Amino acid sequence: SPVYQFMVDAALPDQPGQEFMDLLPYQQAVVDRYLSDGNLVNYAVSMENARLWAIFNANSEMEVLEMLADFPLTRFLDLEVNLLTSFNTTEAEPSFSLN
Repeated sequence: SPVYQFMVDAALPDQPGQEFMDLLPYQQAVVDRYLSDGNLVNYAVSMENARLWAIFNANSEMEVLEMLADFPLTRFLDLEVNLLTSFNTTEAEPSFSLN
């Protein structure tokens, strides 16, 4: 079946607490796993703007939500999932890191 791309646009907490910060390495481990298995196309965080953006390959919005349930920080996020009509990128995609 066809795979679609979905953009997740999420607001981070204005004042991330210690629990949020402690979960960052676990979040990164899940991000790395999803990137390597091709379910996640890219992932970017701006602590300065308190935003997170990610593009997933999935068959449905429900599938994206199921994947998001694996991410430790999801419960802290106010997020929306949007089906992308198109997504263009260069061959050498930038890799995003929380570091």
